[in-house]
Amino acid sequence: MFVNASMNSNHESMDLQQLRYVVEVASSSSFTRAAERCFVTQSALSHQIAALEREIGQRLFVRSSRSVRTTEAGEAFLLHAKTAVAAADQAREAAAAAAGRVVGTLRLGVIPTVTAISVPLAIARFRQAHPEARVQLTMGNSDALAAAVREGELDVAMLGLRADVVPSGVASRELARESLVAVVPSAHRLAARAELALEDLAGEVFADFPAGTSGRAQSDAAFADSGIRRDVSFEADSAELILGLVSAGLAITLLAPGIVAASSDAVAVKIVGGPVRVEYVAWDPRAPRAVASALLGIIGSMTAQPDDEAGPEEYSGPALSES
Repeated sequence: MFVNASMNSNHESMDLQQLRYVVEVASSSSFTRAAERCFVTQSALSHQIAALEREIGQRLFVRSSRSVRTTEAGEAFLLHAKTAVAAADQAREAAAAAAGRVVGTLRLGVIPTVTAISVPLAIARFRQAHPEARVQLTMGNSDALAAAVREGELDVAMLGLRADVVPSGVASRELARESLVAVVPSAHRLAARAELALEDLAGEVFADFPAGTSGRAQSDAAFADSGIRRDVSFEADSAELILGLVSAGLAITLLAPGIVAASSDAVAVKIVGGPVRVEYVAWDPRAPRAVASALLGIIGSMTAQPDDEAGPEEYSGPALSES
């Protein structure tokens, strides 16, 4: 059927920015946070999404006073919106790369207990080298961050896993490994010991990360292998909170030595034959974005050993070494 040109000129047409708004609202489950990420007012973002919903004749989101969720139509629309936004970003980044520039937003996932490198310093060097690029940080546990890399939601992630586990479905490189130490209150009966065995900790009250998380896995596996039951009376997803519980004399814990800050209220004691944590940097092996390769190069330079033959060039381009 022929459509009159004058009628068609009044018809709203979706654009890339509207698709980006949809992706951000779905990602953050909030119109307010999505507007902040897109650097627009909430009213402007809401107006554009409402216009898009009118155009396609479907509601994309269900809004309430407490939350925002996608409708069934919104979920179907979101799959293609993500693809379109990603393709547009990749086209812009490719054009910039051809001119020797690194642009776009680096999506970096970080566990809260990274010690292999200083994350703020790595970001500072990244921004100094590539001032046109932005950084979006996500905190989480290793399993969730690795899954986000596999699903293309993160470009790079810093992970911490027990020694017998390696990241799956992603490219990765080991950055550091360290034996966990026992952290006890300064007045504890074990605080003066030079070293301990796991058996010495039997019967103690523990604070640890939530059950089932990768941050807890090293300790759980070590005690299970030793046949020692332990009482984890306190759970927290923050190392700072766990250390606070120890300093208050409520519990002891096991942590990587680099996490334990100097404190007069808590003491770190070596554990002989204790659990080992390995830190990795992980990325999507399928043609990493320029922002990812740039950060990987910086991390490589920060962790290179004097006798390393390869250095940061291991991180450049798609041909990255994988674990």
